[in-house]
Amino acid sequence: MHARYTLALAALAFAIPSSAYAADYPPKPAVGPTKPYTVPASESYQLPNGMRVTLVPFGQVPKAVVYLAVDSGSADEGANTGIASLTAQMLREGASGRKGSDLAAAAASMGGSLQVNASQLQTTAAIGVLSDRTADAIQLIGMVVEHPDFPASEFDRVRQSFLRSMAVAKSQPQTAADTALAAAYYGADSPYGRVFPTEAQATAYTIADVQRFYGDNFGARRARLYIAGQFDSAAVKAAVERTFGSWAPGPEARKIPPTPRPGPKVILVDRPGAPQSTVRLAFPAPVAGSANDIPFQVMDALLGGSFTSRITRNIREVKGYTYSPFSYIDLNPGEGRWQFDADITTDVTGPALKEVFGEIRRLQTEPVPDDEAKGIRTWIAGTFVLQNASYGGLIGSLSQRDYYGLPANWLTTYVPSVLAVQDSQLGQLARQFMPLDKMTLVVVGDLAKVEPQLKALPELRGSQFERVKPF
Repeated sequence: MHARYTLALAALAFAIPSSAYAADYPPKPAVGPTKPYTVPASESYQLPNGMRVTLVPFGQVPKAVVYLAVDSGSADEGANTGIASLTAQMLREGASGRKGSDLAAAAASMGGSLQVNASQLQTTAAIGVLSDRTADAIQLIGMVVEHPDFPASEFDRVRQSFLRSMAVAKSQPQTAADTALAAAYYGADSPYGRVFPTEAQATAYTIADVQRFYGDNFGARRARLYIAGQFDSAAVKAAVERTFGSWAPGPEARKIPPTPRPGPKVILVDRPGAPQSTVRLAFPAPVAGSANDIPFQVMDALLGGSFTSRITRNIREVKGYTYSPFSYIDLNPGEGRWQFDADITTDVTGPALKEVFGEIRRLQTEPVPDDEAKGIRTWIAGTFVLQNASYGGLIGSLSQRDYYGLPANWLTTYVPSVLAVQDSQLGQLARQFMPLDKMTLVVVGDLAKVEPQLKALPELRGSQFERVKPF
């Protein structure tokens, strides 16, 4: 009965002229002015040992997020690639004499799960809990990060899991492209240019290597604690002091600036028979907090960084060359990189890149219509407000502000700064930062089919094509 009723309604809908619907609805209202974004009030202070704390009481749901960021990641590894990730995994395996399973059970009893991860720049530990367990969550995170046991009995299992994950990742063309791009753009001798250890290197790591990395890179002076949500401020402050007040200061915080080596470069990785080509295209980008930082973000969103971007409309919606092209800005200390990613059908790899280059050139040479620029500015502003309406999103923005040394009022001024970007700045930034004769291009695919397409592109004529094996 239900299926027949649905079909009958569908048939009726097709029988009614579309004009009948138009007559039933008033005109779509005009988009109103953007409302000011009010950042939730926060309190920041520093413990005597150098650890920094930020408390953000806001929201209506009786929950809180506790997030600890330590300025230690793969950029600090030196030649010991992968040891930061192994250290992060071992932090969860036991602390203060409690097993990893006990730590996980404790987190579950608070209404959350403990997450510990290492990135290029930081190691983070986070948990979302019910409000009345916030003090307990602070104690749990402190236990894990401040008093890890690094049980030797668990290390072989963790290392084997790391090796399996690494093997799976290396089988993916996207990983091959990212690895090749990192080595080409930053150099294989840079911590930013090395993504994976060799299997022999990872197999040779011992628990002593993990302990050494932790001792060299963890401590109160490199740590910042964020707590956002509904919580008892006095109880939380007392728990912070009780948990972290005696943590040794440890090493001074440091930021290791990369030394990028931008193009022109065309890097190729062969995957015979691949149905798609995995593409990475990179250019230098403005440094976080610089005068061009926010205008360049608007330019990126218009060009490739949003679902309605020019590149997406062109090669996904109109041409159908790829399903999910996108661009973004990757920031490091003192350096930024614009990157475009796509998986493109093998037979149209060349035509797709021709369109991408064409969109970059169009942005560089033709004025951006005001309605298009206004639309993308409004989208960025709205997305920023929505992102920071959640506890995790707000903590992410605060952490970014603090890591890159942005002004204290950065969140407050972000939306007005976006809306103040001039249409003319977008083309100027594309010309300044994205000259096509300085690109770094990586293509992973069936080179027998793809390389002739690339060599036929005017933008790549005369470029030196280098074949590499990323692993």
